[in-house]
Amino acid sequence: MGSKYSASVGRPKLSSKQILEDAAAELFLEQTYTGTTIDQVARRAGVSRNTFFNYFGSKSDLLWVDVDTALDALDTALASAASTATAASVATFAARIDTVCAALAAVAHQHPHSRVPLGFTQREIMGTSAELQASGLIRMSRAMSLIERSIGTPTVPSGTDPLVVRSFAAAVVAAAAAGAMHWASAGVARGELSDDIERAIRPVCSGFGA
Repeated sequence: MGSKYSASVGRPKLSSKQILEDAAAELFLEQTYTGTTIDQVARRAGVSRNTFFNYFGSKSDLLWVDVDTALDALDTALASAASTATAASVATFAARIDTVCAALAAVAHQHPHSRVPLGFTQREIMGTSAELQASGLIRMSRAMSLIERSIGTPTVPSGTDPLVVRSFAAAVVAAAAAGAMHWASAGVARGELSDDIERAIRPVCSGFGA
């Protein structure tokens, strides 16, 4: 029987990054996250240790591929909104909140329905709960920083308390995370990620926008 990682006729060849993701998922299911080393992932994928570090900075990054991709997309979306908006359209705190919430919804809408992170849905089998909590803080902090920077560019709207800006960033990121977790845990009843994200962030966006 051929290897799972062998190229099939008529199918595009998997990238080394995709092969590493698949190999890691298999090993985490077989022997848990903590019981798996980077060397084992590289060997299973048929690549070198150096190749692993060309794509991932650490083993925990394998659990966050989709989230890190979404954060890059959010960074791009917020930067684009800031560069194309007129001064009048971003003059108020409420207008900038609308921009952030629209960007979050747009990024969620881009996510493929079939891409459900196994590190979340199979965390009991993989034993990833502790690592998700630890390395998840890094992603939440980055998301908050992107949002704070977006609202504060070029300057925080007149009369806006910087603490309120930070509070909004923390609240909307936590709400988006709750929506994503709800979506990932829904199983066969799972709908579109963007629907759950929008439902989760709507009260935050409306409350702070008011």
